[in-house]
Amino acid sequence: MAAPLTDQEKRKQISIRGIVGVENVAELKKGFNRHLHFTLVKDRNVATPRDYYFALAHTVRDHLVGRWIRTQQFYYETDPKRVYYLSLEFYMGRTLQNTMINLGLQNACDEAIYQLGLDMEDLEEMEEDAGLGNGGLGRLAACFLDSMATLGLAAYGYGIRYEYGIFNQKIKNGWQVEEADDWLRHGNPWEKARPEYMLPVHFYGRVEESKEGTQWVDTQVVLAMPYDTPIPGYMNNTVNTMRLWSARAPNDFNLMDFNVGDYIQAVLDRNLAENISRVLYPNDNFFEGKELRLKQEYFVVAATLQDIIRRFKNSKKGSTGPVSFDSFPEKVAIQLNDTHPAMAIPELMRVFVDIEKLDWDTAWAITKRTFAYTNHTVLPEALERWPVGLLETLLPRHLQIIYRINQGHLDEISALFPEDMDRIRRMSLIEEDGGKRVNMAHLCIVGSHAVNGVAEIHSNIIKTDVFRDFSELEPEKFQNKTNGITPRRWLLLCNPGLAELIAEAIGEEYVKDLSQLQKLNELVDDDAFIRDVSKVKQDNKEKFSQYLEKEYTVEINPSSMFDVHVKRIHEYKRQLLNCLHIVTMYNRIKKNPKAPFVPRTVIIGGKAAPGYHMAKMIIKLITAVGEVVNKDPVVGRKLKVIYLENYRVSLAEKVIPATDLSEQISTAGTEASGTGNMKFMLNGALTIGTMDGANVEMAEEAGEENMFIFGMRVEDVAAMDVEGYDAITYYEKIPELKQAIDQINSGFFSPKQPELFKDVTNMLFNHDRFKVFADFEDYIKSQEKVSQLYQNPREWTKMVIKNIAASGKFSSDRTITDYATEVWGVEPTDLKIPPPNEPREALDETARALREK
Repeated sequence: MAAPLTDQEKRKQISIRGIVGVENVAELKKGFNRHLHFTLVKDRNVATPRDYYFALAHTVRDHLVGRWIRTQQFYYETDPKRVYYLSLEFYMGRTLQNTMINLGLQNACDEAIYQLGLDMEDLEEMEEDAGLGNGGLGRLAACFLDSMATLGLAAYGYGIRYEYGIFNQKIKNGWQVEEADDWLRHGNPWEKARPEYMLPVHFYGRVEESKEGTQWVDTQVVLAMPYDTPIPGYMNNTVNTMRLWSARAPNDFNLMDFNVGDYIQAVLDRNLAENISRVLYPNDNFFEGKELRLKQEYFVVAATLQDIIRRFKNSKKGSTGPVSFDSFPEKVAIQLNDTHPAMAIPELMRVFVDIEKLDWDTAWAITKRTFAYTNHTVLPEALERWPVGLLETLLPRHLQIIYRINQGHLDEISALFPEDMDRIRRMSLIEEDGGKRVNMAHLCIVGSHAVNGVAEIHSNIIKTDVFRDFSELEPEKFQNKTNGITPRRWLLLCNPGLAELIAEAIGEEYVKDLSQLQKLNELVDDDAFIRDVSKVKQDNKEKFSQYLEKEYTVEINPSSMFDVHVKRIHEYKRQLLNCLHIVTMYNRIKKNPKAPFVPRTVIIGGKAAPGYHMAKMIIKLITAVGEVVNKDPVVGRKLKVIYLENYRVSLAEKVIPATDLSEQISTAGTEASGTGNMKFMLNGALTIGTMDGANVEMAEEAGEENMFIFGMRVEDVAAMDVEGYDAITYYEKIPELKQAIDQINSGFFSPKQPELFKDVTNMLFNHDRFKVFADFEDYIKSQEKVSQLYQNPREWTKMVIKNIAASGKFSSDRTITDYATEVWGVEPTDLKIPPPNEPREALDETARALREK
């Protein structure tokens, strides 16, 4: 159990982790005991660790409620422009500790729990991750919610309350096995169901023309039940809302006349409607054109737009007199997180034209000014292209609307390029080759006033390559918004030692203004600071080693270099390149066991999509190599390989602070941005990486000499695509590569099944789109430089400090400030909403001050 803080430690921690007042602690203990008794109906004799977690969660939630209600009152009074972030994924992780930090309650809660004879960390470990996302795109949405609240924006996250999130990954004799993630089994203390705002969503049916206009009739109805989760800003009393929809069958579902008699079956069939929000599709960067997925996409969009329009109509100013939609884009901004919510564009048009009776041109002008679209990938297999036949059945009216949007769009293009039929074909929303499909990215570009990529290099690729025709037409529409991460979760929460050290050096303001980390450059040569930074890293490594030894029963050498590669398993992310480096290191040790070797613990983790055969083979290969390496007595403590099972947000919070070397080695031009790269940089790891995604900007900020940059640049890859990539040349030219591949091929790592990895080596030789062999030699050389520097701890740590000092740009606060001012037309504010214990007049006063400002 953690000992209580000394007075000196408390003084040190007062600001970042909140003040410990006697009354505060007493009140928290009282709340805890009250919830244990009245909410959980337990006493200390029969309570389980989970009961204690729930009691604490409810106690902390009590401190959110007043601020949550206040924030929503404040928005009603001031009627600001609202920002709606639409995403099929919100990868939130755990909520308890983040809430304590953002409310400034962490120290008081620590003290209260200690006085109750419990261990805070044990309680925190009871919480399930909210795994409602696959990877980068879903975690970005979560970071954005934190920043929008911290910057005082009237923002809402809208998505789906999946009953089952991303699967839990088990590794069984080296293979990935998926288990359902029943994350709601014990209940979710952070959500509040809002059945009073339940809304209907329509599917199927047909379109009827009448004198009243176009009508979509004979539809099947599914109800959308909202669940609200509070999103606290950092120490500003703002609490925004994430609203997730759950599918419910209407009570008359299947009980219409044609079903007389089979009442039991009709009730059982309610599941069919409710399946819409059952499970998250576990694909990252891959489009699977399934009807259920399209239903999910339309479900979230239809419910959300009804909600947005209701709020617009009920606003303080709107509720007087007849409603006019002319001011809609001045009051509403909708951001589409990739094309997954693209059906929002035809749906808003349907509402405006069919229900609100606006004329088409007016409706279209309003729609375009309302939406903005973020592109997240250039991989062709990830782009959504829905078959026209499926849309025709499921959403017939929306297909009509998409055709009409396309007609207007193509008319504009043929007016500008009357002879250029090829351009018209390329730019159409409807693709004709190989079955008619709707290109959702084209729909988003045409229906939005702003389109952005997520790192400078990615935004340039979009403009000059993928969407070149569109950017030539409207260059002003295309922007860049480099991704960021929230420093609350990704520094204060996961690395308190480093956060405190930085606060002692430069003050606490950096938490809300990460650019202040630049001040650390003055301490690059400060011996005491170098020692302290090194000590924090070593402590984090010791702690993570204990976790690994508990979970994996392997012996870890905490003084070895922790070389970490964690992200979704995908060919473009090139875990195979890392694997070949492991084999090469192994072969060097075996060849010359007495030669000096810088010890490494290589940690690889991440989930493979269940249907992605090659990704699953890559996991098996890594675990097979690990088996051989870890059991070889000649290798001893020099090299260990660990496959980190079930990588997820809560595990990232453990491994990232303990990392020495961050692997960011995608083929140049394939990783749109990456955000793990930023988390490692902020937490004192050095990066080995290609000039891809945000790595390029990291090198710009920190200096290329302070990263281990290797491999082809985008131009080199393009040139190779023209010449043709010939893998065999590299294999024949590089002896260490040949040796490694021959071992994998011959069954050295799979003696019982010598043919096991034939699919992998066949791909590497014959159809490797991501050119692993082409970067092998430079990668190995770069890794040698890494080992060389690691032998000089002082120089290594100085480089670490330079990296931390240069990571300020990668705060999601900066990203969101850029979206707010350049896309949404709203201003961030450092205004503090009066807390619930101040009278209502204080709220009105603040509202008045904001209106005057």
